[in-house]
Amino acid sequence: MATEAAPMDEKAKRMRDLLSSFYTPDPSISTSVSSISTSFDNINGPSFDADQYMDLMIKKSNLDVLLQRHVQMAAEIKNLDTDLQMLVYENYNKFISATDTIKRMKSNIFGMEGNMDQLLHKIMSVQSRSDGVNTSLFEKREHIEKLHRTRNLLRKVQFIYDLPARLQKCIKSEAYGDAVRFYTGAMPILKVYGDTSFRDCRRASEEAIDIIIKNLQTKLFSDSESIQARAEAAVLLKQLDVPIDSLKDKLLEKLEQSLDGLQINPEEASKLAEHNGSSKDDESNNQGPAKIHEDAVRGFSEAMRAYREIFPDSEERLFKLARALTTTHFENMELYIRKRVSAADFLGIFRIVWGDVVLMDEVLPEAALSDLSAEAAQVTLKQFVARTFSHLQQDISDTILKFDINQKEVVDGEVLKVVLEASGKAILQGTADIFQDFRQLLDENTGIFVKMNDLIIGWIQKGFQDFFRSLESHFLVLSGKTSSLNETEGLIEGKSSDKIHAGLILVLAQLSVVIEQKVIPRIAEEITASFSGGNAQAFIPGELCRVFHAASEKLLQHYIDTRTQKISNVLRKRFKTPNWVKHKEPREVHMYVDMLLQQLEEVGKEVKQILPQGTFRKHKRSDSNGSNTTTSSRSTTLHSDKMARSNSQRARSQLFETHLAKLFKQKVEIFTKVEFTQESVVTTTVKLCLKSLQEYVRLQTFNRSGFQQIQLDIQFLKAPLKETVEDEAAVDFLLDEVIVAASERCLDVTPLEPPILDKLIQAKLAKSKEHNNNTASS
Repeated sequence: MATEAAPMDEKAKRMRDLLSSFYTPDPSISTSVSSISTSFDNINGPSFDADQYMDLMIKKSNLDVLLQRHVQMAAEIKNLDTDLQMLVYENYNKFISATDTIKRMKSNIFGMEGNMDQLLHKIMSVQSRSDGVNTSLFEKREHIEKLHRTRNLLRKVQFIYDLPARLQKCIKSEAYGDAVRFYTGAMPILKVYGDTSFRDCRRASEEAIDIIIKNLQTKLFSDSESIQARAEAAVLLKQLDVPIDSLKDKLLEKLEQSLDGLQINPEEASKLAEHNGSSKDDESNNQGPAKIHEDAVRGFSEAMRAYREIFPDSEERLFKLARALTTTHFENMELYIRKRVSAADFLGIFRIVWGDVVLMDEVLPEAALSDLSAEAAQVTLKQFVARTFSHLQQDISDTILKFDINQKEVVDGEVLKVVLEASGKAILQGTADIFQDFRQLLDENTGIFVKMNDLIIGWIQKGFQDFFRSLESHFLVLSGKTSSLNETEGLIEGKSSDKIHAGLILVLAQLSVVIEQKVIPRIAEEITASFSGGNAQAFIPGELCRVFHAASEKLLQHYIDTRTQKISNVLRKRFKTPNWVKHKEPREVHMYVDMLLQQLEEVGKEVKQILPQGTFRKHKRSDSNGSNTTTSSRSTTLHSDKMARSNSQRARSQLFETHLAKLFKQKVEIFTKVEFTQESVVTTTVKLCLKSLQEYVRLQTFNRSGFQQIQLDIQFLKAPLKETVEDEAAVDFLLDEVIVAASERCLDVTPLEPPILDKLIQAKLAKSKEHNNNTASS
């Protein structure tokens, strides 16, 4: 393959050389041919020797090579003939067209020489007549030009004579700029002829200029004059060659003092924002505070431009003044956004500040104000985004705390439901409002906002992430679950955890569920639709959902613990106050039972306002075989046997039979996971209260009457508690455990007979019904 590729390359090269030599009149022009001609065996060269070539081929090659070379050369000759024929055919039409064109050119040239001679004759005639006109008008033209020069000279002389009067008019009208321009324009003539022909004019003009200099100096140091007017006065004095270098420090101090009037403090920013919001037409805006401020800054910029020209060595000081004003602007903006500011007002003030920076940067580009303001703008914008989320959290907190939650309103009304709805609305509406504000930031076409678009999106995403984390911590602080010194003093006004209403904790728990299930997914969709880009990992909705899910469970458990603790305090006082060893015979159900049921009723009303109703399923107690009658029949048999024995034997048998019965009872799972349903919360609260009651009973020692009182109270509690809970088996088990604990701590275990027990319970029920009727009628 390699041996075949080489001849093909040589053949192509040879053909190119042949075509080049064919179209080149002088073969020496072709570099390729000249370079190859040095070789004696180059068949295409002009110095090719056929005999020498053949002798060399015979010596170097055998017969097969010679025959192959013969065939190859015959093929090349045939190809060259074909290529030349194709070249002729392809260019034939071009040759014919070129021939026709040459023929037409020859026919058109005939007669052109006569036309050219006629044109030349006419041009010479025009030229001769033009020379005649110039000759005839030469004297008049010279006279006219002389008169024109005389007229200009007379105008200058008249201007010199009128100069004092012009200066006096300028003094009256305070047009000092025109006066200086007139005087400096006349100075070359006055310097030459001021001591002779125009002596009086020069003296009168100098007197007027002295007055102007005094007025300009007065204006230069007048506090009532604007910065721009004083700068113009300094420029005019310098044009009059008045030495003002000694006044540099005073002028720059005056310029530095003027910074106080250019600052936009928070109060003025509020006025500017209020005016921008109230005035929409251009006429009012042209006369408004923003326009006045812009004119003042423009005058300050022009003053810096003038002072820079007058005092070239004062550039650094002017740079410091410009940087100081820029820094002060953004510092005042940071103070301004500490209070609640809408995005429209913020952007209005930002445009004013940025316009001031642009005006000063045009005058002093070397001060690098654009870089300084870009860094300050990033800090200010980031703080504005953070402040917006802080204000939203404050709104949510105020909405939760503005309701004065007391127990009567919770029981009689639906204040907890109102608080939950208002808080949820505050979160949804608040996030929608700040999304609208943030869209205005992204839609702003100011150059710095366009450059910081990705940064703003990143700050917004991170702001939402930090906001929800802070809100979760704030909920825990509001509930009293955790404590934070700053937040507790600033937001809860020093309320301690025992003064926080338990209903508020329940509201916060359900509000966390709302945020997890509704708010965070909505925020994630909005960010994906309108605020994508920036730091993609800044807002992580899955993490926030897990945080609020855990917070809701903590708060719900904290509500149950708070309610249980309150009830446990009531039970503890009840069991510590009496002497159970000397207790009298029971005559009615004790008051603490009513208080316990009242507290549980309040819990039920609170959860009914906030939590949804779950699937209410009764879990009844059963034995190991699943029977519900075995335990009751066994219990009845045990009680009948015990009543027949003596008191001493009955006490020992009671304990033995109670523990024996527990061995045959089905194992009951008392404490299960709390669900966000009414029944689950009430059931868990009842279980904890009964467990506390059991522990308080174990700490006391009872006589027979004390044990019977506990028996009566527990028997009365069974019916109402079983109606309110879903896990009847666990509650029944815990009630029995209280009886067992009392029997274990009793000196004389003698239960009440069933007829007496039923009689006392019926009496209590009748009394409760009568009390309820009286309360309803009143």
